Amino acid sequence: MMVMFCGSEAHAQAKLQKQGTATQITVGGKPMLLLCGELSNSAATCEADIISVMRTCKERGLNTVLVPAQWDLIEPEEGKFDFSLPKTVIEQARKNDLKVIFLWFGAWKNSMSCYAPLWFKENTRKYPRAMTRRGKPLEIASAFSDNILQADKNAFSKLMKFISEADSSRNTVIMMQIENEIGMLEDARDYSDKAQKAFSSAVPEDLIKYIRSNGKKLHPHLLKMLTDSEKWTKDSHNAINNRLKKGATWAQVFGTDIYADEVFMAYYHAKYVEQLALEARRICDMPLYVNAALNSRGRKPGEYPSAGPLAHLVDLWHCAAPSIDILAPDIYDTGFKSWADQYKQPENPLFIPESRFCRNSGVRALYAFGEHDAIGFSPFDIDHGSADDHKSIKESYAMLEELSPLLLKYQGKGLTHGLLFDGNDRERVIVDGDITLTCRHNFTLPWDPRATDGSEWPEGGGIIIKLADMDYIIAGNGIVVEFATNSEKEQEEKKILGEDGFAQNGQNTGTQNEAQPKFKGMRAGIGYVDEVAINKDGTLKYLRRENGDQSHQGRHARISVGEYKILHVKLYKY
Repeated sequence: MMVMFCGSEAHAQAKLQKQGTATQITVGGKPMLLLCGELSNSAATCEADIISVMRTCKERGLNTVLVPAQWDLIEPEEGKFDFSLPKTVIEQARKNDLKVIFLWFGAWKNSMSCYAPLWFKENTRKYPRAMTRRGKPLEIASAFSDNILQADKNAFSKLMKFISEADSSRNTVIMMQIENEIGMLEDARDYSDKAQKAFSSAVPEDLIKYIRSNGKKLHPHLLKMLTDSEKWTKDSHNAINNRLKKGATWAQVFGTDIYADEVFMAYYHAKYVEQLALEARRICDMPLYVNAALNSRGRKPGEYPSAGPLAHLVDLWHCAAPSIDILAPDIYDTGFKSWADQYKQPENPLFIPESRFCRNSGVRALYAFGEHDAIGFSPFDIDHGSADDHKSIKESYAMLEELSPLLLKYQGKGLTHGLLFDGNDRERVIVDGDITLTCRHNFTLPWDPRATDGSEWPEGGGIIIKLADMDYIIAGNGIVVEFATNSEKEQEEKKILGEDGFAQNGQNTGTQNEAQPKFKGMRAGIGYVDEVAINKDGTLKYLRRENGDQSHQGRHARISVGEYKILHVKLYKY
């Protein structure tokens, strides 16, 4: 996607640029990692709170704050606009050397229309609601009403013009979220009269063309709906052609179940959002994204916010909202790695605008940047949280800021990896040329009593950066990395270690087995492990050597749970 253009009124803002397989955001011509936090929903509804919370965000190590811009406070009376709160946000962000991403809480926030002004809510004839199958009106504005679109778009346009004028050359506001967690609840789609008419009509031609042009690249979910197979086969082309007959309705093409309803609704949600995105492009050129409440816990469409920018609906959103740069996941449930993996795609860079704020937030941020070249990471409710939560993100963000010269240099080049482990997911093996890196949670080592005393394992994670052959940066918290040549790894003998680090007794038979195959090839050894700091120009500053017990006598590089360190590891072969 990454459509970047502007009309005569637009001012230069942040940009998205490609570097290899990565997408980076540049501000003032320089790439940056967005180390974000999203404010709680009501934290920016008065000037005193804004002043206080911006200062706190700076103290906690953020460089970017996600801030709601809510329609009901911006246009409390129809046609009368008040931008005093966004103005204060911008001023206080500058004062604290922070960037801002505004979240447009317009027609929808978490599916509902709770941030629409009272004058809008009261006039249901002019601004109709979505309806359930049995005719119950919902507190959800109908995406099929042009009156709703025009009112929402007018207020949003006024906000974009204010930003363009207030931030014309300062690059304080660097990205915009359009609406918030759009989706239908109770039913998978809107059953209002206009929605029913659209559902009974032919599938729009732009979607037909998109499907024909992208058949082999369609998401497996959509491909299965059209061909009965999640994989492209020799019969897929004919199956799609049979479905996409001229004038075919939504039911004829996609079926009549709740998943077909969701596809229909996703297209029209995206089409609505595209109209706001075009206004933003015309007025103020900056990256645009939409966020998704995820379809987790086995829920079905309507049980979760149906038809939002979900991974399995990516084709509908790319087709109907091509001006949106990023479809972004709000990750609160378990399976962080899986959700992140679904959203990092060749045509969709990873930006995580909301993640559960917890003691694991810090290592999850490291994983997102290291594994997926993330544009940014943002715990939600950053103005609250426990001391452990804040410690986690502050230490992680300090490390990421220090690592940024290297990360920004190597992103998109296949030279970085992210690690994230817990009590169930304990190990990852990475093959890098002739070297195999075996990476594990630090509690897999036997000498930390927390590993075996029944304690819940906090997540451990980090980043690996390959500087050159046999030369690595290992950064993170709660991880251990062993190195071997590929042939050495294939001949590895499994040993169970005691708490002293030596093999437990009884594993050696005491006899010479002449039939045992001879070792072949070379081994990888650790030349040294140094704790380092990263200078602003990306060069390394030596702090101390990690040898002896700290490297298990040259067997591995490790960072204990609760520590954030950057290690420089140099290997050799023998």
